[in-house]
Amino acid sequence: MFKLSRMLPLTSTSRLLEVLSSRKVEVGDRLSHSAGISTATNNYAAKGYASDRIFAPYTVYKGKAAFSLIPCLPTFTKLNSGTVVVDRRGSIMMTFMHSIGERKYDWEKRQRFALSATEVGSLITMGAQDSCDFFHDPSMLSSNAGQVRKSLSIKPHANGYFVSLTVVNNLLNTNDYFSVPVTTAEFAVMKTACSFALPHIMGWDQITNQQSRGIDDLQVKGDSKVSDLEWEK
Repeated sequence: MFKLSRMLPLTSTSRLLEVLSSRKVEVGDRLSHSAGISTATNNYAAKGYASDRIFAPYTVYKGKAAFSLIPCLPTFTKLNSGTVVVDRRGSIMMTFMHSIGERKYDWEKRQRFALSATEVGSLITMGAQDSCDFFHDPSMLSSNAGQVRKSLSIKPHANGYFVSLTVVNNLLNTNDYFSVPVTTAEFAVMKTACSFALPHIMGWDQITNQQSRGIDDLQVKGDSKVSDLEWEK
């Protein structure tokens, strides 16, 4: 069994949160299975959003809950020397939603869990009988440690896995729990997609592409995206 814990900073609201309208999600929605957003370039342009910001999650829908995964790219900053370095590392953002009816999920009460590169490594190396547990606390090294805790568990079950998220918020006196059964095929997609995304969330793809890209093409510090939103609604 793998067990990992890490500290994440509190963050600010990003533009993507404005794009993702708070509403109930219906499976089969013609715009998006997750948030009512089309990934078509012409629809983005019509709404005034940058055409290169594409929201394309992989979502697993089940009877009591659902979750999605999407890669969040790192941000970069340019030093006085001219060197470009990673300012905030990327992640694989998992978003969980409760079922509120047939083929309907509650986006307003969603919870997020951002997988770091190392946590992604634990996921993609899991065997058929392996399990993983990850723990996040935004105030781990402060006096508020333990006030808000998130734990993600992936455990084998029958011919697949159970992916479960527990969020305990003592500040709001809430305790949320999500559990989603995942088939071996769905888990294979998760592992393959995470393997493909791993060098991108680390920023290593920019090293191999640096001859054809400039600093203006990078996501610079201050241009916050989904990776900033694990601790916000």
